[in-house]
Amino acid sequence: MDDEMQSCRVLAKFKSESGEVAGTGLLDLPLDITVDKMQLICNALLEKDEAVPFAFFVNEAEVTGSLKSVVEKEGLGTEHVVEIVYHEQAVFKVRAVTRCTSSMPGHAEAVISVSFSPDGQHLASGSGDTTVRFWDVHTQTPHHVCRGHTHWVLCIAWAPCGNRLASGCKNGAVLVWDPHTGKQLGRELKAHKQWVTALAWEPYHSNPECRRLASASKDCDVRVWDVVLGHTLFTLAGHTASVTALKWGGSGLIYTGSQDRTIKVWRTTDGALCRTLEGHAHWVNTLALSTDYVLRTGPYDPVSPTKTTSCIDKAVLQRLAQERYNTVRQSGEERLVSGSDDFTLFLWTPEVSKKLIARMTGHQQLVNDVKFSPDTRVIASASFDKSVKLWDGRTGRFLAALRGHVQAVYQVAWSADSRLLVSGSADSTLKVWNMKTKKLELDLPGHADEVFAVDWSPDGARVASGGKDKVLKLWQY
Repeated sequence: MDDEMQSCRVLAKFKSESGEVAGTGLLDLPLDITVDKMQLICNALLEKDEAVPFAFFVNEAEVTGSLKSVVEKEGLGTEHVVEIVYHEQAVFKVRAVTRCTSSMPGHAEAVISVSFSPDGQHLASGSGDTTVRFWDVHTQTPHHVCRGHTHWVLCIAWAPCGNRLASGCKNGAVLVWDPHTGKQLGRELKAHKQWVTALAWEPYHSNPECRRLASASKDCDVRVWDVVLGHTLFTLAGHTASVTALKWGGSGLIYTGSQDRTIKVWRTTDGALCRTLEGHAHWVNTLALSTDYVLRTGPYDPVSPTKTTSCIDKAVLQRLAQERYNTVRQSGEERLVSGSDDFTLFLWTPEVSKKLIARMTGHQQLVNDVKFSPDTRVIASASFDKSVKLWDGRTGRFLAALRGHVQAVYQVAWSADSRLLVSGSADSTLKVWNMKTKKLELDLPGHADEVFAVDWSPDGARVASGGKDKVLKLWQY
């Protein structure tokens, strides 16, 4: 009987993702211990003032019921010391959007891009009808129509302060708008010889004035602008084909991906080329940084929004943005993932090395969009092969394939708590995926044609989508 009792227990230790052991070391745990009890133990070991939710893994297998099922599945005997790795989860929980709360017509051509402001309170869209539109997310009505472009608006980008929106068009012009009035700010930024493919603002913690904007173009150049003075500060020249993707990192670097199959890393102080990342066999279509979510939201924290919305002191907001960025950076360097026409994704740490961490294969067609989850642990990639694939954000290890779409998947967007993912497809539907089960949570039909753009608001409250049917749709719980 005593032996039986003994065999129902196991020696275990709780470790963080970086390998630090929580508490004093070994614990004698019953095998039938549940996740809820492990939560209590882990919070006690870490001496948390307020209880924090955790996910637990043994040999990378998540513990969902009792410890026993995973220990048996992984073939660990009771003589082994079981290492339980804990992942801290977001305290707040985003609910899956379940219905379309409004269809907002207005654009006369396809909606090519939709984007929520950093605090999630404003929504902008760019269209083939040459206009940028701002929408009121609360009354779900049009706010402003911004006319100034003479060709398709291909990309839009919010400044991290939320007081400016930049848009780039097929004529090579970049315009900056005031979301509160719909008026154009400053003069037209015109220097590109061909269409503008991507835009990126300097992060808030680097400069709370939000004056510097980078624009990438089909003319092979990237320009960094002072939007207040309306002139180019410097040009990043070196690519030999169209620049398709652009990211402004949090540590003074700009990353550019191109149809010349390379990714280049530039210094933001003077535009000097730091290194070139090579390996892709075809065009680089898309880039994502592990810090994208925190750079996008700057000082706006979805957990405690009142703290930032009521504050007007830029120095305080900059400090908040820096703290949020540092928290995400605790696990190491900024990681970059690139998706290509060669059906693969590459994972890099471009701040320190031009050697790739992982080559991620499995897609059967070109990779169109890639996004890091806000907690940086998972990468989602969308492909023309009708699937969305999930990868480990640190190692690039394949996690799961999400199948359900019957046409090409164009874009994906994460919920702020990293528990849900939404995808938009040429099959005219949006689909919401659950990250715990790695299965389809909800199917959202409603668009009359291909869905080109989706975005989940940083506060988690709503999803916006737009596409070929010229209609913008808002989805909520």
